[in-house]
Amino acid sequence: MQEQQRNGIRYLTFAGLSALAGVHHGIFTRHGGVSQGAFASLNVGRVDGEAPEHVVENRHRVAAALGGGPLVGVRQVHGNTVKVVTAEDVTAAPTPADALVTNVPGVLLMVQVADCQPVLLCDPVRKAVAAVHSGWRGSVANVVAVAVRALQDCYGTRPRDLVAGIGPSLGPCCGQFVHYRDEIPERLWPFRVGAHHFDFWAITRAQLSAAGLAPQRIETAGICTRCRTDTFYSYRAEGTTGRFAAVIGLAPDGDPAAPGGPGRTV
Repeated sequence: MQEQQRNGIRYLTFAGLSALAGVHHGIFTRHGGVSQGAFASLNVGRVDGEAPEHVVENRHRVAAALGGGPLVGVRQVHGNTVKVVTAEDVTAAPTPADALVTNVPGVLLMVQVADCQPVLLCDPVRKAVAAVHSGWRGSVANVVAVAVRALQDCYGTRPRDLVAGIGPSLGPCCGQFVHYRDEIPERLWPFRVGAHHFDFWAITRAQLSAAGLAPQRIETAGICTRCRTDTFYSYRAEGTTGRFAAVIGLAPDGDPAAPGGPGRTV
């Protein structure tokens, strides 16, 4: 991944998505915002104890770092419902869902995470994007495959055309599930590492591949949030904490260039 900075905001970009013209995206760190205390500082989550005005300002900074435009999110519920975002949804209240898809230029799709996987998808042929929130429950529900199907149904996407990025999240080093026999179906047990740890990065790659994506077009950050609380929020490590943003959108018409440059490899 490449580290970018704009207006004092640090975020990471995927090489594969960065190579696509007319696509803005970023995995934002926890730094550069106005939140205080346990939520310091670029918290985009409306969590208990956080000042709503801080979240509004932080979301504004996230959107501005990617060139501006409306930032659209959902009320994440750890399922596999997909929200199809139209131009009319820009001002609508968030609805329960865990993935968003759109083909509307200028709209930025956001998921917020603190150990769950953020997965960004782009179809450069049909000009459509998706942002997916996939915790362990989302992996069990195969939310990434449902998002791919939504892109197919809504925009005629061919899965082999998709480019994907799996962002920082709980890694196999820290993904401990002591009660996995009750929580995780047996079909996912081959992804167990050691006695009680699971590699959910590998699960998501396998699910995307099974949905038709080319393995070489799936990029994984390989950064564990629990190990990197200096950079990202982690619920497992911190309990009371913020949420960092993962964002993707099509550039506004007439503005094909994505913000940022080659950045620094991380």
